[in-house]
Amino acid sequence: MDELRIVPRDVQKETEVLKEGELFLATLPCGDIPDGNMGGLGLYYRDTRYVSCLEHFLAGTRPVLLSSSTRASHFGQIELTNIEFEAAGVVVPLQTIHMRLLRVLRASFYQRVRLVNFNLFPVTLRLGVVLGADYRDIFEVRGTERKRRGEMLFPVRHKNRGSFALRYRGLDGLIRATLFVCEPEPDEVRLTKDKVHAEFSLLLPPQRKVYLTWRVTPVLDPDEAELEGEGGGGRGLTVLFSAKAIDQARSYREWQQQCTRFQSDNEIYNRILDGAVTDLRSLYTAYPEGRIIEAGVPWYAAPFGRDALITSWQTLLLNPDIARESLRFLKHYQGKETDATREEEPGKILHELRRGEMAACKEVLHTPYYGSVDATLWFIFLIGEYYIWTGDRAFLEEMWEPMRRALGWCTTYGDFDGDGFIEYRGKAEGGLTNQGWKDSWNAVVDREGRLATPPIALVEVQAYWYAALRHAERLHRVVGAEAEAARLGQQAEELARRFYTRYWDSQTDCLGFALDGHKRLLNTVVSNMGQCLFTGILSPPAASRIARRLFQVDMYSGWGIRTMSKWERAYNPMSYHNGSVWPHDNAIIAAGLRRYDLTTYLEELVTGLFEASLHFSYYRLPELFCGFVRRPIGGPVRYPIACDPQAWAVGSVFQMLQAMLGLTCTEEGLQVRRPVLPRWVKELYISNLRVKNGAVDLEFSRSRGRTYCYLVRKEGDFRVTIEI
Repeated sequence: MDELRIVPRDVQKETEVLKEGELFLATLPCGDIPDGNMGGLGLYYRDTRYVSCLEHFLAGTRPVLLSSSTRASHFGQIELTNIEFEAAGVVVPLQTIHMRLLRVLRASFYQRVRLVNFNLFPVTLRLGVVLGADYRDIFEVRGTERKRRGEMLFPVRHKNRGSFALRYRGLDGLIRATLFVCEPEPDEVRLTKDKVHAEFSLLLPPQRKVYLTWRVTPVLDPDEAELEGEGGGGRGLTVLFSAKAIDQARSYREWQQQCTRFQSDNEIYNRILDGAVTDLRSLYTAYPEGRIIEAGVPWYAAPFGRDALITSWQTLLLNPDIARESLRFLKHYQGKETDATREEEPGKILHELRRGEMAACKEVLHTPYYGSVDATLWFIFLIGEYYIWTGDRAFLEEMWEPMRRALGWCTTYGDFDGDGFIEYRGKAEGGLTNQGWKDSWNAVVDREGRLATPPIALVEVQAYWYAALRHAERLHRVVGAEAEAARLGQQAEELARRFYTRYWDSQTDCLGFALDGHKRLLNTVVSNMGQCLFTGILSPPAASRIARRLFQVDMYSGWGIRTMSKWERAYNPMSYHNGSVWPHDNAIIAAGLRRYDLTTYLEELVTGLFEASLHFSYYRLPELFCGFVRRPIGGPVRYPIACDPQAWAVGSVFQMLQAMLGLTCTEEGLQVRRPVLPRWVKELYISNLRVKNGAVDLEFSRSRGRTYCYLVRKEGDFRVTIEI
């Protein structure tokens, strides 16, 4: 099976990312995209890289980075200066020219350059800009080789001298163009098939600001007017930049007003929470079919079923709209027929959807691709969780038949051998061998490091199935279908009984990893067992034993729980799934620890991840990091090609907070049960928390080892229960 793995030829240590809708920009901290880079850098639209080179030059020299930052996930600011150079016969000393790049995405990529000369004399220099496009599909950038590519067309220079278009005709017959408009017009321009070389002659008086502005717009199948630059002149572009920046800031403020607000006495924690709110806004993307939370930048800036569903569950505390709209989007693509080439089956929820050239040419099967064993289970589960939080009966009616079809998939196709467990076997050429959340090719192994024989029934998938059945049971009772509810409840009870019998391993005294194709238990010690806790499938004594096992030294690194025990032969702390630490994995485990009130472990886990976040840019937890043991000096070791931001890593912040506070929803309303603020937070205020048909404000405080909760405000017809 020719599985598509992420093996880029270039790996960048640090990047800056902006994202808006289907457009995202990833650059080096200095703002450049080096020519010829085959990492994730670039300006992307619909799975295609529309800008693969963006380089700046001051008098033929590269500017020196002073600092870079992204404000509220949508506005980039980069500070640069000069090395010593000679221009017009005058030596310009080091660090006497300041260059600031301001950036925003709003349907296009806008950049304003501000130059200030801090010398006592005027400086005449040439600012050079190189803009290039290779139109590579994201799968190519990830490392997939293509046998053929489309044709680069020669650039078009518009009647307006400050406007150009790079062009490419794909094998799908579509033209992809990058429209470049600048103000003022460049003094010199040189065009090649894949690049625009522009130079601006600038006079910089002492202490005066000089501005240049440009707009870069990816266009799919442009019409003649777009290519000829009608309405695309550079006049007023500086004013337009300001207007777009103001519009974008306004849209983010509106998003924040729709979300729950958090304020603590720990300023760093406030920044973590605020950053997570705006990161989610950047990943929450509108498509023609509706909105969905995308998985992550750069590799997974697309709809993923599992990722969207888990992130939506994590963020019900923040904004239940994410769950509602993501469910609607996934309903649109719910499987309708049996298509082995894409692993589609009736009722099944998609794994991944792509819209680039390789998808259009059937070089990849993500159109969409359905190779996920657990997305359908999460779909049922999230419908239940959303209803409990919101009481939205109209939405439940809207989702009723999709939920019933999903249940049908579970029993007909998910459990294809009729043993009561959900299993998978990769069926499509070019698809995934492993189809749980650990979906890398070598993720499911025995204790000798040998790959498991399919079909494979993962331990956490059975627990998800149990949780899905319990939610389906409750929802059937809501609509008065008592007989079917009783049948689903009985099925869940039988699953729980058989689960413990088949998956508990006496040798390791914990849950095993999976049943292989011979129904043998793989007793490899992995984190998957921890994801069973939140579902309630285990008895309290069994849950306590799982928790103890997860916090032994081979599993707990000090920064978080590893995906695999370091005592296993397949362990590698730098691997994707066999020894690394995933924040979302830890957050799901945190939710399970709270279910069983294992708060000592819970506080240790949340604190470890909080302290890990202090070592990452913007205090943002990435998709994953390496599983090396925590040392007294230094921080967690980064994973070089992790997505950042990644939706379910961002959502982990809210899931861990919810676990600490013991916040849950029931049919009657909101419950706060034995809250525990960690030692690094003494006070926390939550406002505009949406519950049922209303909202609440809550105040938490920690004193003498106990955490107290006070109801400050309640609007709506529901109960609030607080247990200290």
